[in-house]
Amino acid sequence: MFKKNLLFLTFFSFLFLFSGCVQRELVISQSNIEQSAVDGWADQTNIQEEENIDISDLDENLTETDITENATEEKMERITFPVAEYNRLAKTGKGTVKGSIYVQDAYDRKIPGAGTRLYLNPVTSYSDQWYEESYLGGNKMEKADPRLFNYLRFTAADSNGDFAFYGVPTGKYYLIGTVTCGSECGYDTPKSIRIATQVSVTGNEVVQKDLSRIIE
Repeated sequence: MFKKNLLFLTFFSFLFLFSGCVQRELVISQSNIEQSAVDGWADQTNIQEEENIDISDLDENLTETDITENATEEKMERITFPVAEYNRLAKTGKGTVKGSIYVQDAYDRKIPGAGTRLYLNPVTSYSDQWYEESYLGGNKMEKADPRLFNYLRFTAADSNGDFAFYGVPTGKYYLIGTVTCGSECGYDTPKSIRIATQVSVTGNEVVQKDLSRIIE
């Protein structure tokens, strides 16, 4: 009888210890999941500076012509990088910007920007100059100040051209993307088509904004 009681007690002691270990592992896993959600912006929709991402395409005048055709054009001087303006920008946020990027031909067909990289570029006097002079005016700009990188937000579209930015701080941004289009757009050689528009984010709102352009 003593042996039976001893075996019974040993069995339940082992079961209790095992359950405790499992519970502890579950708690740790849940903690990791919650932390991943907090860090999701940095891991999923922003590219870290140490990866040395090239942002030279923000200096280019990308239209429905090849970049190489404009390679010898004189570059427009940029204004001095406005440090004070950028220092006032919110660093963290809970907003979301989502949508699709595509070009649309004369037959109303949509060609998605599959896998393209997109930017959120805060609206400042510096980005305003780029938008007015380069995007709208067609002028090629001098190389952007490398400090701009610290304020850009990045993401990539999926195979359908759908994209999303998470953890976006309150503010106004230029939403920018480039669709590369070839024979499907009726071109003999692939063209890089820049698309940009302005978007505003407040608090934790979800902003739906497609990025599109009609091509001839």
